[in-house]
Amino acid sequence: MDMMGFVSNIGAIQAVLFIVGLALVFVEMFLPGFGVAGITGIILLIIGIIITAKTVFEALIMILILLAILGVAFFLVFRSATKGKLSKSLVLSDSINKSSGYSSVDEYKSMVGKEGIALSVLRPSGIADFDGVKLDVVTEGEYIPSGTKIKIIQVSGPRIVVREVK
Repeated sequence: MDMMGFVSNIGAIQAVLFIVGLALVFVEMFLPGFGVAGITGIILLIIGIIITAKTVFEALIMILILLAILGVAFFLVFRSATKGKLSKSLVLSDSINKSSGYSSVDEYKSMVGKEGIALSVLRPSGIADFDGVKLDVVTEGEYIPSGTKIKIIQVSGPRIVVREVK
């Protein structure tokens, strides 16, 4: 079968189906997930193949041609997403760090040894005040009444362990 036989089978409706179907699949490559555009594009391409192909062999050749076109497009989109202009819009370049004004619970490690007051009953967890900073704290298991002087003895992630100052 020559290529002119294929082209002569394609009418205006089939051309529109192929163009719109390919365009929707291309749009889907730029959008995250597999949504309406991709599914609609694939359906339009399948309908275009069914309407255009006169034999199963022609349908297979058309499918291979469409897969080749989509493969090249996917390669170009993937390359652009990893190295080109698209990577700048898809990949987050900002980071959350202390120099940007963000902090985490790691900053409390410097408070080990600091003394404060239990604002609530610690049985074994509660709230304490350390120089105007209110923190959720936990004891080593003992009961500490409100208003008792306490000291930070350990910080492990978000867990701040205190002990009564005697």
